[in-house]
Amino acid sequence: MTSKREREVDRKVEDEGLDNESKRQKLDENSSPSPPPVSIANPLSGLANNYADIDEEEEYVRRERGSVNESRNDRSQHNGHRYGEADGSDEEDDSQEQLFSGRNSRQVEVRKDCPYLDTVNRQVLDFDFEKFCSVSLSNLNVYACLVCGKYYQGRGKKSHAYTHSLEAGHHVYINLRTEKVYCLPDGYEINDPSLDDIRHVLNPRFTGKEVEQLDKNKQWSRALDGSSYLPGMVGLNNIKETDFVNVTIQSLMRVTPLRNFFLIPENYQHCKSPLVHRFGELTRKIWHARNFKGQVSPHEFLQAVMKASKKRFRIGAQSDPVEFMSWLLNTLHADLKTSKKNTSIIYECFQGELEVVKEIPNKGTIDKKENNEDQNNAEKLLDGVNERYAFVKETSKMPFLMLGLDLPPPPLFKDVMEKNIIPQVPLFNILKKFDGETITEVVRPHIARMKYRVTRLPKYMILHMRRFTKNNFFVEKNPTLVNFPVKNLELKDYIPLPTPKENEKLRSKYDLIANVVHDGKPGEGLYRVFVQRKSEELWYEMQDLHVSETLPHLVALSEAYMQIYEQQG
Repeated sequence: MTSKREREVDRKVEDEGLDNESKRQKLDENSSPSPPPVSIANPLSGLANNYADIDEEEEYVRRERGSVNESRNDRSQHNGHRYGEADGSDEEDDSQEQLFSGRNSRQVEVRKDCPYLDTVNRQVLDFDFEKFCSVSLSNLNVYACLVCGKYYQGRGKKSHAYTHSLEAGHHVYINLRTEKVYCLPDGYEINDPSLDDIRHVLNPRFTGKEVEQLDKNKQWSRALDGSSYLPGMVGLNNIKETDFVNVTIQSLMRVTPLRNFFLIPENYQHCKSPLVHRFGELTRKIWHARNFKGQVSPHEFLQAVMKASKKRFRIGAQSDPVEFMSWLLNTLHADLKTSKKNTSIIYECFQGELEVVKEIPNKGTIDKKENNEDQNNAEKLLDGVNERYAFVKETSKMPFLMLGLDLPPPPLFKDVMEKNIIPQVPLFNILKKFDGETITEVVRPHIARMKYRVTRLPKYMILHMRRFTKNNFFVEKNPTLVNFPVKNLELKDYIPLPTPKENEKLRSKYDLIANVVHDGKPGEGLYRVFVQRKSEELWYEMQDLHVSETLPHLVALSEAYMQIYEQQG
């Protein structure tokens, strides 16, 4: 019997008039199995390779975690392409590295001499920007070319760094994470002490003794271009309308316990917040005495701020340094606090406590007043002896990181000389808001009368002068000058303070360490800051990259917007 396929072939042969030989060929063609589908390689698959160097990544992770048990997890994560490694990356580095037993047992040749070390150009090295490959824009396994300063990914034969070494003839590269230096395309590691200064600039380090001596150091440092700078007094680059960040950072750098905490990364290595680690890196760069240049760019910190604040504070948009200070301190505390204790270095430095007495109008009393036939009796109810029945009192304790001070309104009319008189007010007058007796009227969230009294003083007190008021049309700035002492601000003479515990001394004297000033129109002006250098008790004016010495009495002549006072010991 003939099969169905043979009957179909016979029909085609009859229709097309083919001979027996053609019939046999036709049958063979129809009976042959179909060829397997051709797999077309994705031309973009090569770009997904991140050229991970397994050995140094594993070694770094193992060193960071300090646990042999977790190294097993690391190995399984590598197999799961945690670092995005392509399958052929082992083969890429075979010509450069000597293979031993096992995938992770490779060893790189280490040399102490390299003929290309004289090509290293420290003038072009800048590690302040984000560690992303300039070609693939990946942040995994990035190397910096020590000849041109550009960032490239990987060092395998198909990597961007390897290609750059062949095309440009640049041979010395440093891994931005492990700090190991390699020569490409040869692939050997360079172990030379002359490169240690580059490692210190990439990742500044401080010992406990160095941290203790910072406030005693009077020595200037010299940058590569020959200019001199003071560690801790370096200018910050204004990337685009980021002066509100710069003045906040410069102010916080004067808070000694906060600075000392962030200078040693082991203090917050348990924290997973990028914002905390970026703030620590920025702190170490500002106080580093061996920088290649006399200024620092807070680019990486700003990127972390934009991500953490969901672009509430961002590059290119002017913001209020008081709002930024409040957000930054609360966010750092939330990231640093442990689950057992609701405390952190932020609260230890800045947290105080207020006793708040809120008087809310009694609705029942107001209804009586409306229904009372005798209006005079109703007025006596509110103004006389019975006034206490017209309000409901609520007393509570409230922690604070910052105290807001209200300025008196400026005069509406000009004087005889057709000029506005700029009023002046002593700091002690506006501090009376916290004496426990002065009434502050508030409208939001509901109408109430508030009284504030300080029940616990912080080690570092942040004061904020409310210069800007918003109405329905625009923002107004109050130009009132506040007269304040630079040294020996004695609070007990002006506001009631809590009695100290037994064997404790009442510490109510404060010294000014930072004063943020706003110049210009609201929304358009610039921010600058006056800070004190403790080693010589000199004052410096800082505005972005501009740093200059100034006199203490000039600090008090400025339109103060935010101040940080340090409690005397």
